[in-house]
Amino acid sequence: MPSISLSVSLQEEYTRLFNTCNIKTEKFPDVENIISKLSANKSRYENAVAGLKIPWYFVAVIHNMESSLNFSRHLHNGDPLTARTKQVPAGRPVDGDPPFTWEESAMDALMYKKLEQWENWSLPGILYQLEKYNGWGYRSKHPEVLSPYLWSFSNHYTRGKYIADGTWSDTAVSKQSGAAVLLRRMAEKGIIIFPGEPVIAVDDDVDKPAISFSNKVIPYGDELQKFLNRFPGIYLKEDGKPGKKTSEAFKKITGYYLKGDDRA
Repeated sequence: MPSISLSVSLQEEYTRLFNTCNIKTEKFPDVENIISKLSANKSRYENAVAGLKIPWYFVAVIHNMESSLNFSRHLHNGDPLTARTKQVPAGRPVDGDPPFTWEESAMDALMYKKLEQWENWSLPGILYQLEKYNGWGYRSKHPEVLSPYLWSFSNHYTRGKYIADGTWSDTAVSKQSGAAVLLRRMAEKGIIIFPGEPVIAVDDDVDKPAISFSNKVIPYGDELQKFLNRFPGIYLKEDGKPGKKTSEAFKKITGYYLKGDDRA
């Protein structure tokens, strides 16, 4: 398969898709549950990449995709740690004897993909490596379907997936939340901030806002959130409730909190 590089156009595609990513309402509880578990194991993910530049949340979402957050499974592909991997890539880790610790396997998986050499851990760089980790089959053979490995549970994915290595189904639907979807929600909640996000300049002459702070759905609340989501580094859930996160995003752009925010 031809090599796919992180071109300027591909970076722009990843950024556009991430900025317009909306989690399907019926999948939201599942996403929240996964994120709660990822956050609870943050220190273990950080220890797994200690000394490397790889973000902990990159490893965390791969762990969910490959082994459903099971620490008794290989990060490579979800095979049991009691033996070397059987599925692709088979025979990993090469060194040592099973049973392997999760940390040993995780480090081998990351090194196998040469991720310790990767320097671009911006948002597009992360999404590029996540798609590459799963393989370029969707992009090269089924470009009409955005990879569910990234976008399942969002407005960017409906159906179509590989049900086995090299076996495609037009009607199959991924039952996993995509990795990019998890990252989007983590960014919305302020759990993660991507390296290199630009700082938005604030105009001191901007008028104070008319839309009021609220933890309830209000008219035009979702429109405000859609508008704010167009700016780099802002990831809001478009639920029509302009609460704390929306007010903070508005301040980042305008210099003012929303009217009714105690911090205003």
